[in-house]
Amino acid sequence: MTRMTKKRVAVLISGRGSNMTALIEAARAPDFPAEIVLVVSNRPQAAGLSRAHDAGIATALVDHTAFGEDRQAFEQALDAELVAHRIEIVCLAGFMRLLSPWFVSRWSGRMLNIHPALLPQFKGLHTHRRALEAGVTRHGATVHFVVPQMDSGPIVVQESVPVIADDTEETLAARVLEVEHRIYPQALRLVAEGRQAEK
Repeated sequence: MTRMTKKRVAVLISGRGSNMTALIEAARAPDFPAEIVLVVSNRPQAAGLSRAHDAGIATALVDHTAFGEDRQAFEQALDAELVAHRIEIVCLAGFMRLLSPWFVSRWSGRMLNIHPALLPQFKGLHTHRRALEAGVTRHGATVHFVVPQMDSGPIVVQESVPVIADDTEETLAARVLEVEHRIYPQALRLVAEGRQAEK
């Protein structure tokens, strides 16, 4: 039996990396078509870096503050790190930097993001608060391809949860996070197997 060639994946984080951890766990399965080979953070204090290190995964720091206002230099350094590790797919997991069209175009069709809302609803920040203020009955999470326009790329996987009458931002966020941890590995599997391409 021939050994499956797994896609080489980098996860970009800025914080604790809970979705990163879900991806790492899923990728441990022998039949999973991708392997997490690199975790990159733009923040030195990101808790996810030590989590990744403990899981035996290579880590890199590309601190955006070291580049001042030079966003292009930051992105070039980030891109160089990905290229050096022969990365094939990039997963954004709580990466709190808006990426330029230059970077996005370089990774077009190969970069995923997870967003805590049912896109196209509630693009941007504070999604749970806005969902409650809007009075929606369903909320959820979306994995999508990254395009230059924020939170606007083709959807790969989406799943909803009910909004309950006494929900707070915190209770709703916790319910959505469980969905995030489930659907991000599903989406990565689809893309790594070539069953979902950017349209």
